[in-house]
Amino acid sequence: MAHKISILIPVFNEENNITIIADAINKVFEKIDSEYEILFVNDGSTDNSLTAIKQLIINNKQIKYISFSRNFGKDNALLAGFKYAKGDALITIDADMQHPPEMIPEMIELWEKGNDVVYTYRADRNEHASNFNQLSSKMFYKIVNNLSDVELEDGIADYRLLDKKVVNVFNNLHEDRPFFRGLIKWVGFTQTGIPYIPHARVSGTSKYSTKALVRLALQGITSFSVKPLLIAIYLGLTFSLLSLLYIPYVIFSLYYHLAISGWTSTIVTIAFFGGLQLMILGILGIYLGKLFMQSKQRPNFIVKETNIIE
Repeated sequence: MAHKISILIPVFNEENNITIIADAINKVFEKIDSEYEILFVNDGSTDNSLTAIKQLIINNKQIKYISFSRNFGKDNALLAGFKYAKGDALITIDADMQHPPEMIPEMIELWEKGNDVVYTYRADRNEHASNFNQLSSKMFYKIVNNLSDVELEDGIADYRLLDKKVVNVFNNLHEDRPFFRGLIKWVGFTQTGIPYIPHARVSGTSKYSTKALVRLALQGITSFSVKPLLIAIYLGLTFSLLSLLYIPYVIFSLYYHLAISGWTSTIVTIAFFGGLQLMILGILGIYLGKLFMQSKQRPNFIVKETNIIE
């Protein structure tokens, strides 16, 4: 019995890549005995991405689309695709062609052998990324792994296959701003990873700036661990104990009527501990902010239009 595979492609300002990625996927499935659908999720693009998708639909009824009312972020675009996908398995892939579509048959084969999740990670140094971007990416994974309770391979990508039962688990989660790279590991099931060599981006620029990576790291850490709160406690305890070392000096100076000098060091110390306190308050604020946003129970995305008939 042939399986049906859903190919989920989040899109944000990728108008020049839409036709290319669709053609590449169609060519792959010409050689596979499986039904398939291509599901584009237009995440509030400001270019002609939606127009390009609608042009494809004229000649290919296997192409579906969801268009958001505004930009809600990549993870929420994936969440929308999970909800609307009809396949027995779902493959998420980026529109920029950096994820090689020719790996799809191998992913399907591993799924058919009993793996519920088949994820990919970069096999080697990404020649198409700058040294700074490579360094920031490595730092991102190192920080997330050290401060959260999930273990992510260096270079793990949003190119993965999920069995329908795994997709159903995500559809039943009610989490504000989901961090799917971590959630994939968190849900468990039978998982296997395969390496890939990223291709050069066909058109456009990467959406992951250094600022976006920092935001993503904070999201990942605070979604899966309270370690930052524990670190704040340990910092407070450590500096409190260290401050006790100053007491003998004060007593000695008072007993021998010595002037306690050090105006500069006092100001520096105040500034240091003031910054430390603000940092700890910031950590608390992040967790409280997540609770606040979760309590509102706003939808993760708003669908403006779609050609999917439920």
